[in-house]
Amino acid sequence: MSHDHDDRPQLTAAQAAAVLSPPAGRNGGDLVVESLQGLGATTVFGLPGQHALGMFDALRRSSLSYVGLRVENNAGFAADAYGRITGEVAPLLLSTGPGALTSLAALQEAAAASAPVLAISSQIPTAGLGGGRHGYLHELRDQQASVRDIVKSVHTVRSASQIPSAVAAAWESALTAPHGPVWVEIPQDVLLAETTLPVVSAMDATPRELYPRPELTIAAAHLLSNAERPVIIAGGGVVRSDASGKLLALAEKIDAPVVTTFGGKGAFPWEHPLSLRSWLEDRHTTDFLEDADVLLVVGSGLGELSSNYHTFRPCGRVIQIEADAGKLESNHPALGIHSDAREALSDLLEAVERREDAGAAERVRTVLEKVRARIDAQDLTLEQQVLAAVREALPDAAPSFWDMTILAYWAWSAFDARRPNTMHSAQGAGGLGYGFPAAIGAAAADPTKPVLAVSGDGGAMYSIAELATARQYDLPLTWLIVDDGGYGILREYMTGAFGEATATELSRPDFVALAESFGVPAVRTTPESLAGDLSKALAAPGPSVVVLPALLRMFEPTHL
Repeated sequence: MSHDHDDRPQLTAAQAAAVLSPPAGRNGGDLVVESLQGLGATTVFGLPGQHALGMFDALRRSSLSYVGLRVENNAGFAADAYGRITGEVAPLLLSTGPGALTSLAALQEAAAASAPVLAISSQIPTAGLGGGRHGYLHELRDQQASVRDIVKSVHTVRSASQIPSAVAAAWESALTAPHGPVWVEIPQDVLLAETTLPVVSAMDATPRELYPRPELTIAAAHLLSNAERPVIIAGGGVVRSDASGKLLALAEKIDAPVVTTFGGKGAFPWEHPLSLRSWLEDRHTTDFLEDADVLLVVGSGLGELSSNYHTFRPCGRVIQIEADAGKLESNHPALGIHSDAREALSDLLEAVERREDAGAAERVRTVLEKVRARIDAQDLTLEQQVLAAVREALPDAAPSFWDMTILAYWAWSAFDARRPNTMHSAQGAGGLGYGFPAAIGAAAADPTKPVLAVSGDGGAMYSIAELATARQYDLPLTWLIVDDGGYGILREYMTGAFGEATATELSRPDFVALAESFGVPAVRTTPESLAGDLSKALAAPGPSVVVLPALLRMFEPTHL
């Protein structure tokens, strides 16, 4: 069999000479950074460690921008946010053992949120691999076993010539729907060994497209076209695949109300007449969804938070579009369509027949009025005032990153994200400490926009060290810390379940003085002055901190 190479780019004489005589002094680490550059990376995150020094030394000889955080888990959160904001792969450079393991909580969040993070970890020298107990620093019997349940794919390197292929395969995996974190590991001696291999040039790692099967599109379109009460649930997959425009067009074509999950915030216009907003933790919304005769679920597995804690019992036909095959019908029987949300919505939009329902907007308005009346009956003025102040201060295009804190739980249901892909939280895996390091990743991705991070005082303590990072790189981000003296949501949960709380009260620093010790301007605010103080901080260059001492409460749940 002959192969036609005529369509491949031909090297110039100078390029050929460069290939045949690569520069001296390169090592395996250079092959890593050259591979990343060849794939289009511009920014990497991470933290150096003894076994990874070959990679970090090679950064010096590259054009890659490096953002170094102070804790590996925070570096992982920053890479996660960079991947969400840009839709591009975020490389994360890690050391071995403790360094690698410290990143795992962040990689779990990236997996839950489908963020394309490429973790490249060092390993102990090749001679120590294989499960023997050699006593190397950072040695694990099987480092990969610690990450295998979290990441999409694991790629192992044992020689220098394997590095470009492993990095390219991992890159393609990270960007194939559903996006997600991937893992490459390279032994210390391979990273340090001098190489005479040619400099890595541009590489192709184009992800596979995930299209819906046409017979499923036809079946779904028939159900929707003939439905009496269709409703759409839009999840994070709509945001990840940049399908908000397709979603809007489909909803309007068939007059279907839309509710967005907490991961799908911003996927549908908040003030649209068909918008049920995000009140998923509300029985009025749950009842409305159960009454639908056809329910289209796009980019959501209908997990715990999206199903009002598994109290949702659909009565009509469910159509589920999901890029993660493992989530298809995992909670409810459905017509399961394994596809990227954008591709499936695009095909559905062409296949459905227009249906008009003059009463749809009125039914939506009725549900929202019931929700409003339920919240108003609970004396939660302070909480709504604080959330409204944040919305007033935050520019529409500015991204926000919310830690696991009571104000964030309010925001999941009640905050108008206004634009797709601007509101992000750690609700996928639910770990503390996400907000501020994630904001660092977003600010590194686009330093032309201010970025907001929101944390409680408990979550803030997870990432206080990153004030140094924000200052070092002079990033345009503002950190709102709501200080209630403890783990507020756990205090509520325990008091509700047991009558009193245990282990939830915290000693904490003077956050204003602490921020200022890092050279970061800070202000203590009140609910009344929050909007003004936050606006001022967001408009100022560089990092800033706004501290709001306030004891916020959650609205009553409806699933118990």
